[in-house]
Amino acid sequence: MAFTFLSRFRVKPERDAEFVALIPQMEANAAAEPATLAYKFYRLDDPHMFGVFESFVDADGDQAHQANPASAPIIAQMIECIDGTYVREMLHDVTA
Repeated sequence: MAFTFLSRFRVKPERDAEFVALIPQMEANAAAEPATLAYKFYRLDDPHMFGVFESFVDADGDQAHQANPASAPIIAQMIECIDGTYVREMLHDVTA
């Protein structure tokens, strides 16, 4: 079963453009990771709120994504842009 979640967070208003500029490289890095099924950022309705939909083959795939050395400096910059913390909502497959 896939390891899938949506993370929501607020970006500091003065860092919004900087954050948005980092998104394409983060999405490209994730797309190149073998355990990544989906990885996409979205703007939410509330000002400066973003969501990132992430899906990996399993929890180890998520860990590998977080440990990707190509993404480490981008993640550090993104964290500096975030106002507070994030909320992660796990998404579970619906079984019949």
